[in-house]
Amino acid sequence: MFIAILILIIIASLLLTFVVLIQNSKGGGLAANFAAGNQTFGVRQTADFLEKATWTLAIIILALCILATAFVPSRKQGDNAVLERLEQMGTNTGTPEFPTTLPGGDAAPAEPADPAAAPAE
Repeated sequence: MFIAILILIIIASLLLTFVVLIQNSKGGGLAANFAAGNQTFGVRQTADFLEKATWTLAIIILALCILATAFVPSRKQGDNAVLERLEQMGTNTGTPEFPTTLPGGDAAPAEPADPAAAPAE
């Protein structure tokens, strides 16, 4: 169901893009092509139709996006499978051990636990 809603969102988005690109901000656009022709579907009616189509498609996209959230597939099954594989592999190496000697055989100096208690240099 999620895939079907996703396809509808994509189709509505493409239609909305097409309708917006047809419109002209100056009042021309698709309406200018029909200005000299048939007045029953004249300039103003074309602009009204395109505006209504824009709002309708925007509302449809919003509603489909909200509806799609109800059908988002769960990923818990996939996450559990990965965790189970990691546990079965037994690659738990623990914490790394840092060397306690400096190169050349000298012992590393012990650092105080409290930085405020360290002597001033």
